[in-house]
Amino acid sequence: PLGAGTPEAPRKVAAIIVNPTKFDNLAAVREQVTSGCMAAGWAQPLWVETTAQDPGTGQARQALLDGAAVVCPLGGDGTVRAVAAALVGTETPLGLLPGGTGNLLARNLSLPVDSLDGALKVALTGQNKRIDVGRLTIDRSGEDERPEEQIFLIMAGLGFDAAIMADAPERLKKTVGPLAYTFSGAKNLRGPQFKVRIKIDGEPELSRRTRSVVIGNCGKITGGLVLMPRAEIDDGWLDAVILSPVGVVGWVALAGRVISRRRKGHERVDHHRLRSVAVDCDRPQAIQIDGDTFGSARALSATVDPLALVVRVG
Repeated sequence: PLGAGTPEAPRKVAAIIVNPTKFDNLAAVREQVTSGCMAAGWAQPLWVETTAQDPGTGQARQALLDGAAVVCPLGGDGTVRAVAAALVGTETPLGLLPGGTGNLLARNLSLPVDSLDGALKVALTGQNKRIDVGRLTIDRSGEDERPEEQIFLIMAGLGFDAAIMADAPERLKKTVGPLAYTFSGAKNLRGPQFKVRIKIDGEPELSRRTRSVVIGNCGKITGGLVLMPRAEIDDGWLDAVILSPVGVVGWVALAGRVISRRRKGHERVDHHRLRSVAVDCDRPQAIQIDGDTFGSARALSATVDPLALVVRVG
């Protein structure tokens, strides 16, 4: 018919994968995100909630099938990791929206963590950047019976750092934010060391008595501290730190080293750059992946999957 004009190009759709437990007023957040998408000329977003059974991976896979142009986790670092697991190896970008305590991936990429509107703008209109992904195999029994595969974007660790995560209650995290980990850390300072055997790339195996082994894809941790100064999120390498401080004095020395970002060796800290690592413990140790506790295990190994994930950056 006359004057009908050309049909409009279909508008792009963002999928928002939201962890509903992180928000007191979910309806207001949904309205804010929806109006941000419409104002940017996008269609109404797909809005999908995570569940205890599926923290985001299945929802993100479905969003890919539904043709989402960008998939945005809206929750803590655990939601980010679960959503990213579905996007690894695809060309669809991850758009980071702040919703948890840590927002550590966003911090390591210098993305907005205090403004939902600012973060949404980057997710919808920013540039694509490829980043490395860590692949983790967890062997609970040490017998290699049923190893579990996971990814990590920030850091995975066993021992002391995982014990801190396990002891930082959700309620405390909501009230004081990252300080919750400080309270928890103080409580765990005096724990015993354990023995590890560590195999890095093709090098001879190391044996150590340690409190914590942390494998990192990027270096910045809670509170803006940098645990691994050389770690880059897109360099095709992982970094590992073996922490073996003795007593409170050892922890104080270690903390000073982290705060000052000194790379020079401290007899209680081993730094390594690697593409693969295998860690065996003499007894089960608590595990954390991107700040979420993951039970305990006797052994774990990690490899790097270079530039396997596309993320929207400013």
